[in-house]
Amino acid sequence: MPFITTDIPGVLVFEPKVFEDSRGYFYESWNESVFREQGIDIRWVQDNQSSSAYGVIRGLHFQKAPHAQTKLVRVIRGRILDVVVDTRIGSPAFGKIFAVELSGKNRKQVFIPKGLAHGFAVLSKKAEVLYKCDELYHPESESGILYNDPALGIDWQLGEDDAIVSGKDQILPLLKDMDNNTQYVPA
Repeated sequence: MPFITTDIPGVLVFEPKVFEDSRGYFYESWNESVFREQGIDIRWVQDNQSSSAYGVIRGLHFQKAPHAQTKLVRVIRGRILDVVVDTRIGSPAFGKIFAVELSGKNRKQVFIPKGLAHGFAVLSKKAEVLYKCDELYHPESESGILYNDPALGIDWQLGEDDAIVSGKDQILPLLKDMDNNTQYVPA
């Protein structure tokens, strides 16, 4: 199976089959039937792409219901530490963290269900990140949690002086004070 389960219900790591030869490589980054076989029947409505320099931390972000987003995240070029925090109300994994390195070389992807906070730190000189969303961006539903919340203790794999965080992300609330209304729904 190209899917690896994690300690957070619904969060999966997808490892596509890659075909390489002297010309380069080819792989299917998304195949509806492969994901459907895993029980994921989803319609993507928006693709987002970012380019960031070493040390940039983006996140931890989510959108509240009814505009909560499922995401499928991958790196086209470079290397990031991708971090997911379970922020769903009633989840048995509430407050749990999952982190994985995604890169243009390992081609892993992370499937993130609705209601989870997501962020990443750039570990290479530059990184290009692409992710699919099943809901459109809705500014009024934006929310998040502070990237360096002591209760989470996330190791972003950067020196403290190397972290570059937007002003907006520096004032996000702690997990205990966050504003999320997305309920955990067992599979």
